[in-house]
Amino acid sequence: MCKPHEKNRFLIAASALSFIASLLHVACIFGGPDWYRFLGAGEQIAQLAEQGSTYPTYITLAISVIIAIWGLYALSGAGVILKLPLLKTALVLITAIYLVRGIAGLIIPFLTTSQIIHHNSIQFWIISSIICCIYGLFYLFGSVKMWHIKNS
Repeated sequence: MCKPHEKNRFLIAASALSFIASLLHVACIFGGPDWYRFLGAGEQIAQLAEQGSTYPTYITLAISVIIAIWGLYALSGAGVILKLPLLKTALVLITAIYLVRGIAGLIIPFLTTSQIIHHNSIQFWIISSIICCIYGLFYLFGSVKMWHIKNS
């Protein structure tokens, strides 16, 4: 682990952002259909939750766990916790997922009429995509800094 002055603030921020996103997904489970709608899960998921289906809970919980693991990888890269397996590979993939999702979400809704895409509003796509781009940039800058520190 790094000394306090060597900690990577970009990856620490990235971890905090990922943990917030993870907690918001958990909040949907407890908040029910209105939370699913408000946070953009789509009307179909909200209706399934209203009907008492466990599908939205399981999907949302899985997403929450994955995003929390991403937060742990950011903390590991920042030197706050012990080094996790495949750290560099994981950080590259996490960065790519956030950035690709963010950039694609700013473009694809304007290029398609697919119901899969348009079951969410354009406002949802723009806001969530900007958020994903911001998360991805924190992971990107933090990962680059991590490699720069380790290579110097």
